[in-house]
Amino acid sequence: MTDAHDTAADSSLRTTGGAPPDDGGSSAAQAPIPLLEPREGIPPVVADESALAEVVAAFAAGRGPVAVDAERASGYRYGQRAYLVQLRREGAGTALIDPVACPDLSALGEALSGVEWVLHAATQDLPCLREIGMVPTRLFDTELAGRLAGFPRVGLGAMVENVLGFLLEKGHSAVDWSTRPLPEPWLRYAALDVELLVDLRDALEKELDRQGKLDWAWQEFDAIASAPPPEPRKDPWRRTSGMHKVRRRRQMAVVRELWQTRDRIARRRDVSPGKVLPDAAIVEAALAMPANPHALAALNGFGQRVGRRQLEQWQAAVDRAKALSEDRLPQPGQQVTGPPPPRAWADKDPAAAARLSAARAGVTELAEALNMPAENLITPDTVRRVCWEPPSPPTPESVAAALTAHGARAWQVEQVTPVLVTALSAESARGA
Repeated sequence: MTDAHDTAADSSLRTTGGAPPDDGGSSAAQAPIPLLEPREGIPPVVADESALAEVVAAFAAGRGPVAVDAERASGYRYGQRAYLVQLRREGAGTALIDPVACPDLSALGEALSGVEWVLHAATQDLPCLREIGMVPTRLFDTELAGRLAGFPRVGLGAMVENVLGFLLEKGHSAVDWSTRPLPEPWLRYAALDVELLVDLRDALEKELDRQGKLDWAWQEFDAIASAPPPEPRKDPWRRTSGMHKVRRRRQMAVVRELWQTRDRIARRRDVSPGKVLPDAAIVEAALAMPANPHALAALNGFGQRVGRRQLEQWQAAVDRAKALSEDRLPQPGQQVTGPPPPRAWADKDPAAAARLSAARAGVTELAEALNMPAENLITPDTVRRVCWEPPSPPTPESVAAALTAHGARAWQVEQVTPVLVTALSAESARGA
């Protein structure tokens, strides 16, 4: 065991409150210590039911919170499934589980039911964990905790360095985790990602408590843990990069046909859609409306590496869009609920635009005073909705009720209500 391991094993670590810069807290004075190896070494990858059963038993018998992380193959494979799950808990050590070989981890999820899960950027990992049967009932999100505490950099590496004084190597974050077998350096990286996660959680809890924000954090964590799975996105093809260049409905139909064709191919091949056909190529084809495969081949993205059969496949999608009747063409914009884009407010409702401007300024000022990002104090969408259709009259009670109806947590309602009452009352008085 190296000096770094000795330090990691010491419960005091280098946690000194983990205060953000210029917030009255102290930080570790010496240079960060490189964390090169997990303290018990790299555990073998769990890839069969008997090994999984041993892990379930060990983690069920462990103590305290459990650190959880998952690695995906974004940019390489279709979808966002997990290709490695990492866990660490006192009394159980670290486990690396292959969810391809062990696709059902519901027994592990059940064994950890009621245990606090510690994740970094929980909303990124929860969907893929849910797919394999792992759903926390209570969690602590170290990234969100860092935001609420006012840290300017909240990536895991930056947080571990600034709060605990250790240097994590982050060079393998964007590799293809569907690779089998996984190289040893990747496994070392994965194990180290959960090595100090509970220690980071403990330090951030102390810092949030010092700032009087710990209850706020728990409200945020509970909201994440209790949130239902997100609804499937409507018309996902509209999010094609560069879509703003496509103006005509017929061209939009080409984007839709090409996007849907690409999606079917990507799903069948289990590859990232961008590897099948880049978004830029879809948009270029929509703008050019090529008449045949030869014309299509002249466009960027459809060059020499695209075979004749593939060109015919893409051209067929273009031709299907060209053949659609007018009533089957997509509409220019998505049907959305709620207020229009803020840039349109000045023309549609100048009074609402003035309310929004005042509310934004007030929220920004309060967020700076509380040392946290404005979007974590209250979501911009909530501010827009309350300003577009404000309660009348804008009393503390009515504004608080409106914020709650839009999903704001109790602490947000308490902090933001006075700001919005002031902004809405001022504009209401001007209107009168």
